[in-house]
Amino acid sequence: MEIAANMTRPNGEKGKILIVDDQLINIKILHRLLHTDYELFMANSGEQAIALCREVRPDLLLLDIEMPDMNGYEVCLQLKSDPGTADIVVIFVTAHLDEAMEVRGFQMGAVDFIHKPVNPVITRARVRNQLMLKRQSDQLRAIALTDGLTGIPNRRKFDLDYPDYWGQSRREQLPISLLILDIDYFKRYNDSYGHQAGDECLRRVAQTIGACANRPHDLVARYGGEEFICVLPRTDLLGAERVAQHLVQTIRSLAIPHRDSDVAEHVTISAGVACCIPQADAVPEALVALADDALYRAKHKGRNRTSSMAAPWQKVLSCD
Repeated sequence: MEIAANMTRPNGEKGKILIVDDQLINIKILHRLLHTDYELFMANSGEQAIALCREVRPDLLLLDIEMPDMNGYEVCLQLKSDPGTADIVVIFVTAHLDEAMEVRGFQMGAVDFIHKPVNPVITRARVRNQLMLKRQSDQLRAIALTDGLTGIPNRRKFDLDYPDYWGQSRREQLPISLLILDIDYFKRYNDSYGHQAGDECLRRVAQTIGACANRPHDLVARYGGEEFICVLPRTDLLGAERVAQHLVQTIRSLAIPHRDSDVAEHVTISAGVACCIPQADAVPEALVALADDALYRAKHKGRNRTSSMAAPWQKVLSCD
């Protein structure tokens, strides 16, 4: 009796599999076995496989070992050394029954081997099992990277993902912007209304920020206490300023009462904005420090406003 191989994510999407082989017939065989249960992508070279992994982020790679120019081991090594692709599950597909080859593959980070000619039942079962483990791992990771109070990503999620955003912007030589947002006089709010009301205020502000900065590749995270951070890839300073101003206005329009604020009768935020096109000798922490400096300037100027700064080593756009 054949085991059902359907494997979907909690949102109903099918698992993504990238089949990599320089022989079209081998790709066709695996495609016939798996196409009804998974979203499939195909590559016939190592370089193409790496590019597709960065673009579509498959859950699992069925990777041939013997390929010209770049073999499967080299592909696996590159993927596992890149934080953006390191969590892709790799199953090697090979015609060799060589224990030393398998040892080498496992040492590089592969989780299993499938031998050619492929057995349909074994192949489906191994793919299904590895995708099940991947889904469970992803769910646990999502819990660990979510702020328990607000439901948005936490500081650890930002710390893990931000270097990837920076690296991609550096490779593409495109601008990346950061927003650091702080609720004005939040300690006074807690003291006046109590911590339960403070928690509810944090939740509403967090959800509103997340709804406003909602492009597929944007990242909004709770940075600490009443601070939030937004990563806006492919966004210049002018675009980031517009997002920040919109956030300041939207939070103000929530009209959450704040009788002890010195700037308004309602809860407000201050925003620091920073932007750069990453250069080879620049470090990602520099942009965070720049956004933090801009936030300090916004507070110094009276809060309930934005302040922006371009990286001093380049002229992205003039700042305020």
